[in-house]
Amino acid sequence: MKKTLLRTAAALLAAVALYPGHASAISAKKAIVMDATTGRILYEKDPDSRSLIASTTKIMTALIICEQCNVLDRMKIPKEAVGIEGSSMYLKEGEVLTIQDLLYGLMLQSGNDAAVALAIYHGGTVEGFAELMNDKARLLGLKDTHFENPNGLDSPGNYSTARDLAVLASYAMKDPIFAKTVSTKTVTVGQRSLRNHNKLLWQVEGADGVKTGYTKAAGRLLVSSAVRQGRRLIAVTIDDGDDWADHKAMLEEGFSCYQLRRIVGPGQVMGSVEVFGGTESRVELIAEEGFDYALSSQELPRIVLEEPGFRYAPVVEGQTAGYAYICIGDDAIGKIPLIYGKTVEQSVPKKKHFWDGWFGGRS
Repeated sequence: MKKTLLRTAAALLAAVALYPGHASAISAKKAIVMDATTGRILYEKDPDSRSLIASTTKIMTALIICEQCNVLDRMKIPKEAVGIEGSSMYLKEGEVLTIQDLLYGLMLQSGNDAAVALAIYHGGTVEGFAELMNDKARLLGLKDTHFENPNGLDSPGNYSTARDLAVLASYAMKDPIFAKTVSTKTVTVGQRSLRNHNKLLWQVEGADGVKTGYTKAAGRLLVSSAVRQGRRLIAVTIDDGDDWADHKAMLEEGFSCYQLRRIVGPGQVMGSVEVFGGTESRVELIAEEGFDYALSSQELPRIVLEEPGFRYAPVVEGQTAGYAYICIGDDAIGKIPLIYGKTVEQSVPKKKHFWDGWFGGRS
């Protein structure tokens, strides 16, 4: 019991299970699949090695703009954002576009020039905006991520990992403006017709993001997202020559091999506990909230109640009563707060009468 509970801190939402079918067939040097609904890692392959991340950097760029700016604002394109190397939406100095227009150019067309324009708009300079990116990375707990620019052009100080990119994308897809932007297939910006580089939007059921990336040094990168029946999966591959096929396989297998199940419902009786010194000897423990989790058909979760196995009266209905841990094997995958199902008052000892001392027990 104690061994299991001690392991919960690291394993609460990250019990790992490898895909039975395609794990060895993934071409990527580094990869991960995360169930964004629960945080569970369904598959991983060298997920924590730092790598150049090319244009997947723009996930953070877009997230900061979506969270911190009014995307209906307009900006005049400065000369510093024109003629940037690599992929481009071909901005012209002095033209006026909305921030949302630039977000489309950033995430659909992967415009390095759009990234610089947005960085200058919000951060004053590229360097100033990179500081905002790193601040956000720290807030999200991305320990193996650092940014030096908003577009992902190769730099030793611009790196991340498959795991950190999955966490970042999972968080970013909760922002409605970000999610709308990256799920857009085609859009017209001024005289430009932009088409999303993410082929999965046309090829995978429920696909709704996120970002492609490529440089010669970094190789091909892809961060994808798909939603089915309210459940979102995030897949990341780094240095993958067959990324489209790999993502199709990983997403399909993630949805088919793992199903989201209701393990505990709110208000469900989780057990009972002995009450010492009370008007009743036991009280039920009730789940204060529900718990859903993606499970394979072979996994059988079990519920472990917190020790100790007794309480002293009084206990009050609805009062916090500890936690129940949901376990698969020796790993805790989550915990649920418990409350008492009813009030149990402290029992009052029967008072002795004065005459009991004189006549008690006499025949």
